[in-house]
Amino acid sequence: MSETNDPPLRILAEGLRFPEGPVAMPDGSVLLVEIAAGVISRIGPDGQRSLAARPGGGPNGLAMGPRGKLYVCNNGGFDWTEAGGLLRPHGQAQDYAGGSIQRVDLATGTVETLYTECDGVKLRGPNDIVFDNEGGFWFSDLGKVRPRDRDHGAVFWAAADGSRIVEAALPVPGGANGIGLSPDGKVLYAAETETGRLWAWDIEGPGRLRKHPWPSPHGGRLVCQFPGFRRLDSLAVTAAGNICVATLVSGEITTVAPSGEILRVVPMPDLMPTNICFGGPDLRTAYVTLSTTGKLVELPWDEPGLRLAHS
Repeated sequence: MSETNDPPLRILAEGLRFPEGPVAMPDGSVLLVEIAAGVISRIGPDGQRSLAARPGGGPNGLAMGPRGKLYVCNNGGFDWTEAGGLLRPHGQAQDYAGGSIQRVDLATGTVETLYTECDGVKLRGPNDIVFDNEGGFWFSDLGKVRPRDRDHGAVFWAAADGSRIVEAALPVPGGANGIGLSPDGKVLYAAETETGRLWAWDIEGPGRLRKHPWPSPHGGRLVCQFPGFRRLDSLAVTAAGNICVATLVSGEITTVAPSGEILRVVPMPDLMPTNICFGGPDLRTAYVTLSTTGKLVELPWDEPGLRLAHS
């Protein structure tokens, strides 16, 4: 394992209200959510911020989908704690009414809701999303946390046209967060926040995962148990198939091989680097959201990222 100290970070934007879900666009801008503000913002190459859409609730993960539409995992909203210049989520919003999957027309800012439930069960806290090449997308549901109880997380598949949704893996007791696909599209990865575990499933088809037997809680196979007190957030996959996980508490981006070996740790100047995506002409520029301090930063990466469907 190697550690890169003092990475050459460039701050693209600051003053953001808990940014997450970055998507690098062909024009050099980056779309991201500001969860605490309930908006989707566009950060230009010069750092200028503009409003792209106002989904409300708690927009969280983003992905470009068919016909240039932007798809949003909306967690329904958090309560917030702000102290010492740091902003962080703190449980379920008082006006929480459920989670949803939304679709945004970037030309107009129009927001439509595609899914709010699966088989009559409401979505709790949709978090992260990745498109496949089978007409749909996989998404994680973190669940919701209240003072004395919490919802289990889960993994879902849904059709991009809003016609079908499938509960693919349940429960993910520590909350399903970052989600991604292997370069060949045959393996699904999901990060479990509270346990610090990275899981994988072999994909059998749209919404169908090959399940390992008990004692796996959801049929996944354990790829990596992160050491010490580390919580996991979103992730991105590289062209070589390595998994780059935004690692909370320790404030790092951790690169894990499909075999489970930790290959590289890049420290970040924030306890909650929540997401990473790749952009630039060669996909070797990493964009990272530093959420408690409200920043979007970029840095050169040691390997190219995976080109995503519909990117």
